[in-house]
Amino acid sequence: QVQLVESGGGLVQPGGSLRLSCAASGSILSINTMGWYRQAPGKERELVATLTSGIWTNYADSVKGRFAISRDNAKNTVYLQMNSLKPEDTAVYYCNTKLVESVHYKLLEVWGPGTLVTVSS
Repeated sequence: QVQLVESGGGLVQPGGSLRLSCAASGSILSINTMGWYRQAPGKERELVATLTSGIWTNYADSVKGRFAISRDNAKNTVYLQMNSLKPEDTAVYYCNTKLVESVHYKLLEVWGPGTLVTVSS
């Protein structure tokens, strides 16, 4: 069993910053990818940023230059530093990981419950 716990969402004014955290716990052998997706009201879930093998990053065009993804391997935690936030960044942000679990050595994809980010004055 693997779980993701997210934190750091909230209300922020346009131009402000927030940092999201997501910690993975449970029967983890190795983590391939950790990342963030978001879903705004009435829209489909979309990729925000991913970090693969702790090295390769991928960002949505809409957040390039404003958001930064990083990972603490020792803590199995991924962070999303969000700067210069805009009202259109308002969404529920979901943590996602693709990993190998340590009981049956199966590949798993796990989602967090989501954390709400609201950008408004």
